[in-house]
Amino acid sequence: MDIRRRNVARSLMLAALLCAAPALAAEAAKTSDNNTYDQDSVIKDATAWFGKGSEGLAKVVEKAFKEHGRPNGYIKGEEAGGAITVGLRYGHGTLHMKAGSTRSVHWQGPSIGFDLGANASKVFVLVYNLQNTEQLFQRFPAIDGSFYYVGGAGINYQRRDNITLAPIRLGVGLRAGASIGYVHYTKTKTLNPF
Repeated sequence: MDIRRRNVARSLMLAALLCAAPALAAEAAKTSDNNTYDQDSVIKDATAWFGKGSEGLAKVVEKAFKEHGRPNGYIKGEEAGGAITVGLRYGHGTLHMKAGSTRSVHWQGPSIGFDLGANASKVFVLVYNLQNTEQLFQRFPAIDGSFYYVGGAGINYQRRDNITLAPIRLGVGLRAGASIGYVHYTKTKTLNPF
């Protein structure tokens, strides 16, 4: 008799869990949506940041959303760089988290490769899986030259641990080639690229 009661109790618990699962999943998705940016909002903010003339921007953002989903933050900034085989990149901007916090960010980094030229650009970086802003301040491996490019806007990815950064660049200058290096995100401005 005891075994039957336990089996009935287990069956009732399982049925209750199965009935509650869709509601729990919907609530989790809602919470996730509240902590991340939707595609239309990102396109609107990025277009406002870059201004008119960024016709390829929507396609670049769509690609990032398709590959990585909804970001929980973004950085609006500017950067400049140049290279003759060995290159340097410097930038600064503001990190905006969906949770409402903002923070000043600087970045710099060296690169080496088949790279020649100089450029200055506005940058809009999609930020994925950043649990707190302190996690941003570290080095992220960077590979340029193997990025998606359409209509004047380009995107590549920087990954470290579970965090993914997707810089979208739109700017002026002439720089061609491929390089590897890293980008070091810091709290304060520094001239030291290492």
